[in-house]
Amino acid sequence: MALAFTRIGFTPSVHAAQVRMGSRDAYRAAELGEPENVELGALEIDYIRARDSFYQGTVGDNGWPYVQHRGGPAGFLKVLDARTIGYADFSGNRQYISVGNLVGDNRVSLFLMDYPGQRRLKLWGRARLVDEDSEPELIARLESANYRAPVERGVLITIEAYDWNCPKHITPRFTERELAARASGTGHMPVQHAQQLQPGEEIGAGPLKLVVSGIRQLTPRVRAYELRARDGSSLPAVTAGAHLPIPVKLPNGSTATRQYSLTSVPGRGEAFEIAVLREEAGRGASAAIHASWQIGTMLATQPPANQFALHADDRPAVLIAGGIGITPIKAMAQPLKARGNPFELHYTGRRPADMAYLDALMREMPGRVHTYFTQTVDGKRIDLAAVIRPAPTDALIYVCGPAGLIEDARRVARKLNLPPERLRYENFE
Repeated sequence: MALAFTRIGFTPSVHAAQVRMGSRDAYRAAELGEPENVELGALEIDYIRARDSFYQGTVGDNGWPYVQHRGGPAGFLKVLDARTIGYADFSGNRQYISVGNLVGDNRVSLFLMDYPGQRRLKLWGRARLVDEDSEPELIARLESANYRAPVERGVLITIEAYDWNCPKHITPRFTERELAARASGTGHMPVQHAQQLQPGEEIGAGPLKLVVSGIRQLTPRVRAYELRARDGSSLPAVTAGAHLPIPVKLPNGSTATRQYSLTSVPGRGEAFEIAVLREEAGRGASAAIHASWQIGTMLATQPPANQFALHADDRPAVLIAGGIGITPIKAMAQPLKARGNPFELHYTGRRPADMAYLDALMREMPGRVHTYFTQTVDGKRIDLAAVIRPAPTDALIYVCGPAGLIEDARRVARKLNLPPERLRYENFE
């Protein structure tokens, strides 16, 4: 969750409501730090360009909000740069409520839905109305090639903040084109919808019978899935660093197995949780999970295993996570804290909004979580030598993340003459 979003959305009245409902502490960490340079990332830009409609909110002179639907061919909402979007506005019922509201108050809110993918993006910005007489080149950029009705005006929006919403309660809906493509098998449906699960279908053939009992959207591309025993029995005992072999039904109908780290060590009767990063350019499993898993999805898999185990004694630890590599590292931090082991956690990602569990970790472990960002204007990048060098001589170093992070850690360890047994790592590529 970006700081710009909280500064607009979390007003004093919202703070008071969060206090009353018990969620204030969960969001407090999101309001810390310096304002970021708000820019749309590649994920947001691709998402906006794929939309064929959106909902737009404006405010009238009397303070009443007004919501209007805007639709057109996919891509009619243009991304002009990392902070600017816009669209061509055509003649409608000629009430001009949105137009009049924007003249009096240029603040605007957009809600962009992806019903088949069960995603939604909300944006806040400031709008400017433009016309062809004064800015013909800009109007030309906002026009859609296949829609030749005369443009009444252009609406240019400078992004002030944006945030992704949880997928919960979004009912999948499909356009006529998507339904026709699915029926004909022409392959024009998005990849994530090419293979849907049938009601009551079980994925996999292992002895451990699980059911998806909860889904949370942690970041725009990461979802957490809660898994419980189907018969209500206790789950197998696990230790920090364990992973679960997950059967996944791929778009071609085959079943593959992928390993996902457990994000915590559950107590008796509690649930397993895995976090899945949607990789558009991956082998298809993560996209298939995001597209097809729902509450009630049934899995039959093998019991958890652990090839990245946390030490059981009182030695200190340095935990280093890159991106989705936070999942086993989070599972290690919690028992270390509970046991009283000295430790610190270093977490690097593209930007705060992309880093799963960041808010919760900073809240639960104040002073122990150090963050690094690779795609923010003023972000500090991780210096592994500066992290590893001052560690106590008996500290164990745990690293999980992309191959580049692992190789950098190994290189630093060799340069510092760190005994090989002190560096433990798991590659998440």
